[in-house]
Amino acid sequence: MEIVEEAAIHVLEAGGVTSAKGFSAGGMHCGIRKRKDDLGWLVSEVPTSAAAVYTTNQFQAAPLQVTRESLQSEKPLQAVCVNSGVANACTGEQGLKDAYEMRRAMAEKVNLAEEQVAVASTGLIGDPLPIEKIKAGFQSIGEENDQTVERFEQAILTTDTCTKHVAVQVEIDGKTVTVGGAAKGSGMIDPNMATMLAFITTDASVEESALQNVLKQGTNRTFNMITVDGDSSTNDMVLVMANGKAETETLTEDHPSWSAFVKAFEKVSEQLAKEIARDGEGATKLVEVHVKGATTDQAARSIGKEIISSNLVKTAIYGSDPNWGRIVCAIGYGDEPIDPEKVTVSLGDVTVVDQGLPIPFDEEKAKQPLQQETVPIYVDLHLGDGTATAWGCDLTYEYVRINAAYRT
Repeated sequence: MEIVEEAAIHVLEAGGVTSAKGFSAGGMHCGIRKRKDDLGWLVSEVPTSAAAVYTTNQFQAAPLQVTRESLQSEKPLQAVCVNSGVANACTGEQGLKDAYEMRRAMAEKVNLAEEQVAVASTGLIGDPLPIEKIKAGFQSIGEENDQTVERFEQAILTTDTCTKHVAVQVEIDGKTVTVGGAAKGSGMIDPNMATMLAFITTDASVEESALQNVLKQGTNRTFNMITVDGDSSTNDMVLVMANGKAETETLTEDHPSWSAFVKAFEKVSEQLAKEIARDGEGATKLVEVHVKGATTDQAARSIGKEIISSNLVKTAIYGSDPNWGRIVCAIGYGDEPIDPEKVTVSLGDVTVVDQGLPIPFDEEKAKQPLQQETVPIYVDLHLGDGTATAWGCDLTYEYVRINAAYRT
């Protein structure tokens, strides 16, 4: 394979899921929610290569079953429809029928075979999907103000306080390739996947098995490295579509610019993941934990997740309390190998633990990184070359308020 210099990644200002050529999106209010947009759609002009990863929760919602069936069919995926407000989870046979009806309504609207449409839902578990409202919504699509990516980004939200979107560009085969994405997620975030939806698009031509591989690997390094509250939902997934409109050669792992495409893809995934963690319910800070010196990358990922998942760590960060003991405890929660006498912990540039023992530090200086919008924590295990970064948020009174009355 020819070795080429890796192309630079350019982040687009205000980029999103329709920045890639040939993709359009829209959203509307169809009446599932009281006032907010609650029905969205994303369509490619041409058939795509597609891949998805799903929640590992054993209660998998009806939309996931229908989407999995669409991706396994012989007909290429070309569109996805999404509703918020009702998850269509734990709804039995009727829920599955409703998910099929939702897929059918979208397919008819955009003149596609049913199997060319994916379905996603997010919201309350156990409530029946108001399918008649959704079908009526699809029938009324056509208003110009519905056909904007901003309406799509709004329509997929639940308790989120903001939309989440990003797009980047990279040069491959002399062509400008765009990778863009949109996501929702604020609570019940502890993927493999969790209560989040993410949609990623690219105008590169990508072989489908290679696309599945880059999605799986990228998810392990990004979406699977965030947590808000340790809860995992029934519904959610990351879906990627590649439509080839940039007219590159078909990308596989053997293409000389494959690493550039992977870098662009993971840049989008990481940014969306960080935005989800930053927008955690009631959160005031993004927590970024960097682990190095682990025996393997997987060990580093596991330890990083233990730290950001600890409620004691999260509350200390909310209070800007440099309580390093909680971090050290969290490092030891799991089964990954550590040597307590080799561990180093730093809060920003202030080292608080060295070789497993506390060292004198300026309390006020140590508080400063904990008062930032992004709180950096560094852990060095001094055992190997494994590295990982995990993202989470602080735990606040507001989180309790939001979730104490989520349904009522």
